[in-house]
Formats: sequence, structure tokens, C-alpha cells
Amino acid sequence: MTPRDRLRTAVDRARSGGTPPGPTRPGFWRSPLRGPWLTGVFGLTLLVGVTLVFVTGLLSYAAYNPDLAPRNDATPDKGWLGFYLFTWPTSPYWLYRLTQGIHTVLGVVLVPVLLAKLWSVIPKLFEWPPVRSAGQALERLSLLLLVGGAGFTFATGILNIQLNYVFPGSFYPLHFYGAWVFIGAFIVHAAFRFPRAVRAVRAGRDVQPEPDSDEAAGLVSPSPASATISRRGAVAMVGAGSLALFAVTAGQSIGGWWRRTALLAPHGREPGSGPNGFQINKTAASVGIRPSDIGPAWRLTVRGGGRQVVLTREMLLAMPQSESALPIACVEGWSTPNQQWSGIRLTDLAALVGLGTDTPPVRVESVQRGGAFSSVVLAANQARDHRSLLAMRVNGAELSPDHGHPARVILPAAPGVHNTKWVHRLTFGEPA
Repeated sequence: MTPRDRLRTAVDRARSGGTPPGPTRPGFWRSPLRGPWLTGVFGLTLLVGVTLVFVTGLLSYAAYNPDLAPRNDATPDKGWLGFYLFTWPTSPYWLYRLTQGIHTVLGVVLVPVLLAKLWSVIPKLFEWPPVRSAGQALERLSLLLLVGGAGFTFATGILNIQLNYVFPGSFYPLHFYGAWVFIGAFIVHAAFRFPRAVRAVRAGRDVQPEPDSDEAAGLVSPSPASATISRRGAVAMVGAGSLALFAVTAGQSIGGWWRRTALLAPHGREPGSGPNGFQINKTAASVGIRPSDIGPAWRLTVRGGGRQVVLTREMLLAMPQSESALPIACVEGWSTPNQQWSGIRLTDLAALVGLGTDTPPVRVESVQRGGAFSSVVLAANQARDHRSLLAMRVNGAELSPDHGHPARVILPAAPGVHNTKWVHRLTFGEPA
């Protein structure tokens, strides 16, 4: 007996046994709103929104320059999933702030649409018999991966925004691999359902096919209850939910005064007012910084080209100082407005060891004792950008300990974790 014959025999046995009671019976689901039009509207919205969230997520991963050095790569076993990676540009300086802001805010805004879409198709999850053909088996498998992948990816992303790492393991690989599983299932599902969704939306919300028809796709109840809201009202309600989430989330990406409106974003991370009174992620205490690490005995070591220079803070302040107006933007979606940084250009520090003309990649190391990204490798284009500084002051004042005193790196268009704080060593020409 061939596999197809065995599948057909199993389907016939399931049918002959009758439909079990409960949610597997079509009459169990009685909402008059469910149907191809409502599902199509939510599905096409997610097609556009999820695609944009996924693309900006890929860009966020590329911004870490994971192919540059192992210390940059939070997912070292990515294999061919990193096929698209490229050297992240430094212009425009607000690029990462924009792409990551879109990624996190849109991800939150799509939650009501995702839940509404799942509600609209829940009868499909309980179809009986579960498998009718090989094609339908593939579609149901994609549904399982789609629902599970969507829940996992959105949940880990939202928990990361909240700085609430309750999941096991590192956020980066969990979110990265979960997103690839989700998008794979999403593509398969869209290939099956896109033409039908377009036809349903074009037909209009008042066109409800017969329950047993092919166009009904198992979504139309054979015994609908009385309607308490119209289909257009249901779409408006979901849209209002998304708009409300936008209003209480977007401020963390816009920064400044608008951060006060970001009620769903973590608060209490702004250290007062004044020149250093802007958002931080990790404090000096949280990563084991001791007063002696950043006190008068602190030194900066610059290496490269077989040479080494050790500098005190006073020697650095005596060098020509440059200024850059740059924001800080983090993977959690929050960002600051432009801050006025001053310090020494990385190219000027490379020149101290004879590498200033064509500044190579540089490994930046912090004195921090805990947490991720205590060191990072910056690409040559980042090290050569005239806005890239070893900053010692911000907004006219010395850096506070929580902002990286005595010196930190500040870069255009880079993820916040690459703006290393409490720097004590720069090694130019670090091999990839």
C-alpha cells in the first residue's frame, strides 16, 4: 500500500467514526462575523506588517556586523541564515534608530491584528478529520509552525522591550531562530491563502458565502448567532487597539518628552536631569564597575601596527577634541534624541600607532565584568567616520559613571551595545 493509499484509508476511518463533540463540530463556532472577508482583511494587513517587521529585524541583525568577528556574533551557528549580511553603513546617522524603532513599535502595534486573525480562523484549527490530503497536511503543519512561531517570536520581542528576560537562554538566538521558523511558515501559508484573501476582500464585507462552499473555507458558521457588532465595526475595534498601543509605545523610540507617553516601555532608567539626564540601559553597578576601575588609576591602552601607547585621562583631554551630535538607539526599541558628545576621533587615536591614514577595524574593550558585549569589533567604515569618537564629555559635562566615565565610544547609526562604555583598550587591526 502506498503512502497516499494509507493516508486515504486513515481519512475514511476518521470520517466513518463521525465528528467528535466539541470544537471539532462546525456548529460549535457561531459568530456571524467569521468569514473570508474578515479573515482576508486581517491576513493582508499582517502580510504587509509582518514583512516589514521581518525585514527591519534582518537589518537590525546586520547592524551588529556579526560576520566581522566572533565577539560580535550572538548567533554563531546561524549558517546560511546569514546569507544576506553586509557591512552596516554609518550614514544616515539615525539609520539604526529608524529601522529598530519601526521593528519594535510595529511589532507591538500588530498584536491586536494577530490575535484577531487567530480568532477569525480558530475553527480551522479544529477541523475534522485533521488531515484530508498531503497538500492539506502541509498546510496544517505550516499553521502549527505559524501559530507557535508567531506566539514565540512576538512574546520574546515584547519581553525584550520590557527588559524582562524570563525566557531560558539568550534573547538573540531565541528571537533570531524563532523568527526564521515563523517567517518560513508564514510564507507557506501566504502562498496557499493569498489569492483567496484578495478575492474575498474584493468581494466586500457584505458577501458571505454558503457555509459548505469552497469559498467559505470552513470559516462560515452553519448556524450563526445574532450579530452584536458589524464586520466593519470589528475591524475598527482592532484598529483602535493597534492605535492605542502605538500611542503608548512609540514614545520610547521617538525619545525626549514623548518618552513620557510610552506607558508600556520600561521607566526609571533616566538618571535625573542635567547634561547626563538621558536614557541608559545598564548601570555601572549592574556590570561590576568598581570606583577603582574608573578612578585616577584608569588608563587607555591603544594598540596596533606593532605599537602600543598608554594614555591617562589628562593626556586624552590635552589632545584635539572633536564633537558629534548623535543619538543612542538600542535593540529594545528605545532611543534618545541627539546628544552633544565631545572627545577624540577614533582616527586620531589610530594615528598614535601609525594607522591613521587608512584606519582598520578596531576591537574595543571595556572594564565591565558582567553582561554581554563587554568588547566589540568595529568595522573599518565605523572607525574611519569623522563622527566616531572616544567620548569623554556629553552636553558640556563630564560623562557620569552610568554613561561610561571616564571614556566611551559613540558611533553613528550603530546599535547601543556597540557604543561601548568604560573603555580601557583599543586594538586597531583586530583580525576578523
